[in-house]
Amino acid sequence: MGQVVSQDELILHVERARCNGRRVVFTNGCFDLLHPGHIRCLEQARALGDLLIVAINSDTSVRRMKGTGRPVMPQEERAEVLAAMAAVDYVTVFEEDTPQQIIARLLPDVLVKGGDWGPDQIVGRAEVEAAGGRVVSIRLEPGFSTTGILERIRKV
Repeated sequence: MGQVVSQDELILHVERARCNGRRVVFTNGCFDLLHPGHIRCLEQARALGDLLIVAINSDTSVRRMKGTGRPVMPQEERAEVLAAMAAVDYVTVFEEDTPQQIIARLLPDVLVKGGDWGPDQIVGRAEVEAAGGRVVSIRLEPGFSTTGILERIRKV
């Protein structure tokens, strides 16, 4: 089971992991209503290294991006659910609109985003690649989206 940690704690955990030769994988998102598409993406991301870090947007950040009706689940609950997944080692929350700052601090070995993000849209790509890391796009599972789930709920 993973842990929910502050960004400063995360940096310390990552430094220790790197000293032990572990390959660090990073991904991020809102993860508002966890669905099979999220789970499959996170499992694929974990398979790319030894340690998977998931950074989630804070509630304030989600509202700025998605509107006043989101998030459905508060950040503490989203983080707890993600940390309970076997594939996830650490979860941290970021307040900014993008994870640029935490990516620049961590410089993961692998930066993972869903295939709905074009190569030029992936925040942190330049920093990760400049540090010798790589960026991987994972194909999204068709038919799964938080927006789609919310639309179905509203129709009921």
